[in-house]
Amino acid sequence: MKKLYVGNLPWSIDDAKLKDLFAKYASVVSAVVISDKMTGRSRGFGFVEMSDPAEADKAISEMNEADIEGRKLVVNEARPREDNQQ
Repeated sequence: MKKLYVGNLPWSIDDAKLKDLFAKYASVVSAVVISDKMTGRSRGFGFVEMSDPAEADKAISEMNEADIEGRKLVVNEARPREDNQQ
């Protein structure tokens, strides 16, 4: 299993559309567009979990900088969340 970060998403992309974008590469386990807690509006990025790491790598290479609705996606392997508390 591999988790991908997908950034610079068009505002029109929701969870289902994000899943559809990556479904051609491998079995998508989950796809979530992160939204603002107060407004519910997309924050412009999300995460996709894929079952096959090799297919996930292919998706990264083919989808990174892909033009979706006039925006170039940023796709890479998700890094563990950093704790901002000091």
